[in-house]
Amino acid sequence: MAINAQSVNETFVKRLTVIDSQSVVECRFQGEGINEIFVVCPQVHLSGCEVSSGRVNYSGRLVCTAVYADGRGNLSRCQKGAEFTHYADKDILAPAQTAICSLSCERASVRRDGSAFVVTVVICAHITVYGNAERCYIASAEGAVCRSEGVTLCSAVTFSGESEVEDNFEAAGVGDVLMHEAKVITSDCRCGAGEIQISGEIYLSMLAMRGGDPVALDRIIPFSAEIVCDNAAYSRKADCMTRISEAAVEAQVDEERGKCNMRFTASLSFAGSFIEEREVQAVTDAFCTECGTQTEYYTELTPVCEGIKVYTERVSGACAVGAKIDYGCSFKVATSPKAECTYSADTGMLEGAVACVLIYTRDGETHSTDVTLPFSVKLAGLEGDARVEVAVIGISVRQRSEGECEAEATLKIAAADYVCRKCVCVAEITEEESVQSSPAVTVLISEAGDTLWDIAKKLKRSPKDVTSACPDLNFPLGGGERVVIYRPKII
Repeated sequence: MAINAQSVNETFVKRLTVIDSQSVVECRFQGEGINEIFVVCPQVHLSGCEVSSGRVNYSGRLVCTAVYADGRGNLSRCQKGAEFTHYADKDILAPAQTAICSLSCERASVRRDGSAFVVTVVICAHITVYGNAERCYIASAEGAVCRSEGVTLCSAVTFSGESEVEDNFEAAGVGDVLMHEAKVITSDCRCGAGEIQISGEIYLSMLAMRGGDPVALDRIIPFSAEIVCDNAAYSRKADCMTRISEAAVEAQVDEERGKCNMRFTASLSFAGSFIEEREVQAVTDAFCTECGTQTEYYTELTPVCEGIKVYTERVSGACAVGAKIDYGCSFKVATSPKAECTYSADTGMLEGAVACVLIYTRDGETHSTDVTLPFSVKLAGLEGDARVEVAVIGISVRQRSEGECEAEATLKIAAADYVCRKCVCVAEITEEESVQSSPAVTVLISEAGDTLWDIAKKLKRSPKDVTSACPDLNFPLGGGERVVIYRPKII
């Protein structure tokens, strides 16, 4: 009997590829009043990202804030910006695809060029590309013995949106804010009825002046937003990258009360995805009792976000200092903290370092140096690979002995936990040479773990024939059982 397979062909959306790219952007600070730059705070904002044939183009804006000493030794600030465009190439890219791009500043360096200072920033782009793909599976096949099961098919849905955040607070004794930088962490993202519900926190770090000395101010600002998405439905988890498009801190000093009224405003942009799942009946294995068969399989691997887990960890220990430090140095403030780290799904460890800038005085002169605190943290409870974001909530540095420093910082960690869903179906089944007549009696010695389907396929008999001939077998088998099948008598 010829095999007649009923195939299903359909189009769905999947994550096609992930691209990491780097570009170098420079900002030039020109001015005779700048004697030395102590701290540079680079902030990068995405302007656009488009996919073309074989290439993804992205653009952004870099804003660098520099805190420096003027000719009289006073701390002051200036700000410069630069727009940039860059691209990354890959053969599978096409215009109809959707790209989610996240930009970050990896490192910044300062060099002197005549009377000017040039700040060079390495900008990293993490780009996830989604697009259409084809799947094919067999729903049924006449003339073959089929194992039909319910399988889960996945399709990705992308979303994006914007929101605004505002926060008002007071700081005692602050006379000026020299610099601020903000890091945003998404702590929860889930689907509602036709919307995506996102919540998290903004970690605001400021360098301010209080009584003539620099001080570090930190503030945690919660936020929540709802993004319209027609395909969203309850109970689905989503992953979202939240980025700050614009941020500003306005300070108004109230000298009578000795207070500084501050107003923080930020524009947030959201871009993310979730997985739609549906169950269908599909043939997962098949064979023919009358002839040999050649079977081809369709395999689908889909990373699915199971939720976002949040951790708070305190790290401390010996740190590396870029300058020679001794007891003649007076530490003023540790500012501009940030974390660079990598997560290993194999070990569950998050390893990296917290970096900050230490402003100190020696012999009445103000200087600055880089400080690096290495750390290693175990992230318990993650089931698979994870997309990890880390914010630093304050850092302190002190000398534990002359020339040796130690630091302490608190980390806020958000890990989007991804589990890979695997779906395997029969995509095609074709006939081969005919099978010779089976013997009157067939004896098969089972292997440990053999299921009813495994025995039926080895014997080229239907599962019903096997259970009828051997009703006392308990599956799965332990191994070593004798499976005896008699050829039916044809009258």
